[in-house]
Amino acid sequence: MSTLEVWFDGDCPLCRREIAVMRRLDRRGAIVFTDVADGAGDCPIDRAELLARFHAREEGVMLSGAAAFAAMWRAIPLLRPLGLAARNRTILGFLERLYMAFLKVRPALTRALRR
Repeated sequence: MSTLEVWFDGDCPLCRREIAVMRRLDRRGAIVFTDVADGAGDCPIDRAELLARFHAREEGVMLSGAAAFAAMWRAIPLLRPLGLAARNRTILGFLERLYMAFLKVRPALTRALRR
């Protein structure tokens, strides 16, 4: 089994919800989830950078954005087909554009969830 660690912003209600879903789907315990907001865990890169984008380390390789999500999906059997499809550059490029668009609306979504 490959090793996968993902870093997430535990202060972000949107992020917490997404990670809670991923934890439920990760029945094999293939993913190590590290909350960057609480200061725990060893941050492999700048903490501010970890908080700005979703990051994962798959088999020693740091990934961010859509590539990091795809790595997480590959570790979860139900989502594995989507993660494997994202190995295609065209598909990954499309997913990265969606992720960049999401980052623009993330602050508003986060504020809405905090109410």
